[in-house]
Amino acid sequence: RTHVFWGFSKPRSQNSRTRQQGIMEENRSSRPPAEAKARVNDDKGVAAIKTQYLTTKEQFHESLDARRESVGKTAEGSEAQGEAQESREDVTEEPQAKKIKLADEGKEGGKRRDKRARGQFKSRPHMKPNSYDNRRLCPSIVQENASKCFFGEKCKFFHDISEYLALKPADVGERCYIFDTSGKCCYGLTCRFSKAHIGEGFKNLVNEELLKKTEGRVTVKNRLDKDLQQRLRKRQVSFSASEDFLETINKGSHQGSAAKKNGTNGATPGNLPTAAGENSAPDTPPAGPGGVEGPTGVQEAGSKRQPDDAQDGGVPSSVETKGLDLAQESLEKRAPLKTLGALTDADVVKLRPCEKKRVDFTDKLYLAPLTTCGNLPFRRICKRLGADITCGEMAMCTNLLQGQASEWALLKRHESEDLFGVQLEGSFPDTMTKCAELLNDNIEVDFVDINSGCPIDLVYNKGGGCGLMTRTRKFEQIVRGMNSVSRTAVEM
Repeated sequence: RTHVFWGFSKPRSQNSRTRQQGIMEENRSSRPPAEAKARVNDDKGVAAIKTQYLTTKEQFHESLDARRESVGKTAEGSEAQGEAQESREDVTEEPQAKKIKLADEGKEGGKRRDKRARGQFKSRPHMKPNSYDNRRLCPSIVQENASKCFFGEKCKFFHDISEYLALKPADVGERCYIFDTSGKCCYGLTCRFSKAHIGEGFKNLVNEELLKKTEGRVTVKNRLDKDLQQRLRKRQVSFSASEDFLETINKGSHQGSAAKKNGTNGATPGNLPTAAGENSAPDTPPAGPGGVEGPTGVQEAGSKRQPDDAQDGGVPSSVETKGLDLAQESLEKRAPLKTLGALTDADVVKLRPCEKKRVDFTDKLYLAPLTTCGNLPFRRICKRLGADITCGEMAMCTNLLQGQASEWALLKRHESEDLFGVQLEGSFPDTMTKCAELLNDNIEVDFVDINSGCPIDLVYNKGGGCGLMTRTRKFEQIVRGMNSVSRTAVEM
């Protein structure tokens, strides 16, 4: 290195170098001992290590051998101590009892815990008090039966009215809605508005005039009968009209498949082409309308090939429509069933489309079917607020055919609903047609709505709901089948 002074360079002298080395040695001696040890080696690329961490290979192997010897001694001592303790227990004490495994432990514990976490948490703290179950009044006293309690002294309910009223919580209000509307409250002393209809001697008061007016009045219709539920579960309900329609659909599909194999598009066996390419029909075709001779519709179908635009199985559309027309004709020509009593026109004559009951939706407020929301109380409120037409929640046709009470509860109709319909969900013609016939014979509705817009995966994966919009052939069969067996309007 050189010193630059006034633009001239001059090499550094020997004296300056020695002077600088002396200054560096003084600085090193003035540093604290820890810092001096850390900077023992100032060479480039070598990390400075404290002397207390420096070791040799011999020292490292000696430390490993010593550690192994100490571990072996401790293991031998613990084994000897365990054997001595076991020998003492065998001589003096009895063996300890096994620990009881909890339900959550073990191999199956994890599966149970996962299964419980996926479902409903039933061990949660319930807010509903259970104290009322222990202080209920005997039903024989509530219903004011003349005979005594059937269980006698073994009955677990209260028979002392004064004791029951002492434990009963205070009434909610002073007027009972059931007593004001029907003239008699069926709950009697257990009613939370019992002050309005309890007289002297703890007797339930009755308004005779109002009771006579409301006698035989049914506020809620379309209830599931127990007899019908048992017959549905045993599969003893007759679906004759639906089976006739489904048979014609099967015949049409079989004719379409046979015609497709033979290379024709819906021609009958009498009009199929021969091996020479000539039709087996007579040479002179019958006269058409107006006296003009021409080929018949069947011959035209045999001579001209229609475009194959069928869906879901490759059945031609002409054959499909022909099969559906055959279904309508067979239903019209069906022999009447044997019935008891006098025959009426409804037993013999089929209802024409123009005679079916229709619903006029023009200038009317329609309450759409709302799943898990549009129940009976909600519809009553909407009806009071100005709704003209109401519709029940979406009901699965398969559950209705199985007689499930929870699904039939969606079809209940209040007396205030003058125009009421139900919505059915299904993906196949057989179940939808049978369900329409079942509802037609057992409940009172003004129209039946077909669900064709539900996007739920559970419904769509089975081909129902919005999946029907892509299955036009099945959708057409469902509409035609339900329309053929129902006396009410079919909407979608």
